[in-house]
Amino acid sequence: MASRLLVRCTRFLSRPSPLATIAASNRTNPISATTLSELQWAPARVWVPQRPLCDVRIVARDENVPAMPRRTQLDKLVEKAETPEDILRAWKEHRGNGNQAAIAMVKLSRMVQGTQGCIPTIDADILMDPRLQDIMDTINGQVSAVWNSTLVSVLRSFWAMNLPPSTSVLNSVQTEVLWRVRRLSYRQLALLVDWGWERPRSSEVAIVNAALKQLELRWTEISDARTVSALISKGERMSSSLMDRLEDKALELAEGFSSQEIRRVCLSMASRGRRCVPLLRALSYHLLQKPSSDLTTPLLLDMAYVYGKLNFNHSQVFQRMAAELLPRVPELSPIDITRCAKSLGFLKWLHLPLFEAFAEHYTANSEKYVTPQVCNLLMTLARLGFQPSNGEQFYSKVHSALEGSLCGLEPFLLVDVVWSLCVLQQVKPHYCLSLARPEHRASLSASASPTRVENCRLKLLHIAATLQLEHPGSTEADAALSGLVNFTPASPTVSPLQRSLRESLQGLVLGRTTALRTAVDTVYGWTLDGEVVLDSENQLVDLLMLSGLHLPGGGGEQALPAGMRRLSFLAWDFPNFGLRSKELLGRFAMMKRHLQLADLLLVEVPYYEWLELKTERQRVAYLKDKMGKAVAEDMAK
Repeated sequence: MASRLLVRCTRFLSRPSPLATIAASNRTNPISATTLSELQWAPARVWVPQRPLCDVRIVARDENVPAMPRRTQLDKLVEKAETPEDILRAWKEHRGNGNQAAIAMVKLSRMVQGTQGCIPTIDADILMDPRLQDIMDTINGQVSAVWNSTLVSVLRSFWAMNLPPSTSVLNSVQTEVLWRVRRLSYRQLALLVDWGWERPRSSEVAIVNAALKQLELRWTEISDARTVSALISKGERMSSSLMDRLEDKALELAEGFSSQEIRRVCLSMASRGRRCVPLLRALSYHLLQKPSSDLTTPLLLDMAYVYGKLNFNHSQVFQRMAAELLPRVPELSPIDITRCAKSLGFLKWLHLPLFEAFAEHYTANSEKYVTPQVCNLLMTLARLGFQPSNGEQFYSKVHSALEGSLCGLEPFLLVDVVWSLCVLQQVKPHYCLSLARPEHRASLSASASPTRVENCRLKLLHIAATLQLEHPGSTEADAALSGLVNFTPASPTVSPLQRSLRESLQGLVLGRTTALRTAVDTVYGWTLDGEVVLDSENQLVDLLMLSGLHLPGGGGEQALPAGMRRLSFLAWDFPNFGLRSKELLGRFAMMKRHLQLADLLLVEVPYYEWLELKTERQRVAYLKDKMGKAVAEDMAK
């Protein structure tokens, strides 16, 4: 129906309007009503178009659009060439234009790089060849005729050849690229950034910066995952706004990322500390969908490093990584073992079968591990509080590796290793003798930040507490204790759970300030959230005058009477536990062990129980119940 109407209407398009013709001829005489009526009802002249409207075989040619050049013999020979000599011979026989010269140059460069590794190693054979010089001269003279894609490729070829900066053809191509940078596609701009990223010359840096500026203006044109991953991996010079936009684009295209592109993007984010949680979640989801063949060992190790560096937790990915890595552990090198264990340690994620395999790997290949790798493995196990099932064999090899090299460690590393052995209950008193020397203590504060020095001194207090509580009466322990530093640690930051517990303790004692201590610093380097003393009838008593071996200065002058019990309150926050676990990490397990050895009756308040209590009345009742259970357990002993 519409086609019929269109055909009828076209009959009037080939001739001018009758009204317009009459009006032009009789401008002075008005048109009568009779004439107008005749014009309106005059039969239309039959007009036959030159070709039917439905005939699409005849296409009008636009003279403004240049036609594609015909393929010449030179093009065919260059395409079929198998050696650089074939290209040079074809050029000599069929000399072409500037674009053909650039195409020949690109293919010749790729051939030589594929066979020889790089062009500069064969300067005498190819670079000085007059035929190659003729190709370069043609490019130099007709650089404006080279197509955009070929121009970008030939620039890369010249960069790969390491031509001197004074070479005229190189300068011409670089100048032409700068002139055309606005007309290049986003893929060509991305290639310029990728290829010229590490090139130090000012002209090359100018090209990269110009390409980055254009990409920032045209980032919406990017539509493929490969370009996004390549750009994100070159993010050192990019502005933060461009990186934000690239991450948004990566989030949009995450489904199309290959496993290697996911690895590339995540490593780049980790190296710059960019923790884009939505993008990490999306990449983690798509990584889970990849088959096992795509999850190579280097990829799994790099992803573990990324998650540990960015402190990003994704339990499903961790389980998949552990399942893929577990059968490959015997094939891993010592550096892979320590690297993976350290990354998982930062995440506070303990996968028992995987760490058992790590311990067995060390036991079977201990001679391949160097001292820093042994130290890193020990510190990771201490952080997680993991004890291998083959502990006797494992620690015997550890001690044999540390006996001769412990004193040669860097001062801070030495403190960390001895402290880790204390956490794992494997320290030997003579290990601590070197820590007690005055020169060691002086070296700790020589060139370090105050925070690091404070943390190191706190660990020295924990080491001294280990010697005092777990190795009493040892001559070496006494000698080490006399030289270890004694200082009052700075007050730690109070968490919301600790603040809430201390407020509830005030309600427990009904405002009796003499019956409660909060934020109690001990001589062992640990801080108690609260402390009360109960008599034989479980009633609160004043404790200000009572002495205590755990208190700095000894506390009051009166000893704790028989039948009385000192209860210490500890708030266990979420960071004190392993990921998705109710087991304390190594540091806090040692804290609990030390306070129990100091004859303190502990009342533990974990976060997962405390957060369920909504009112102050429930919290006070909860504390009373916990105190009653602690006293009953003590009486049962």
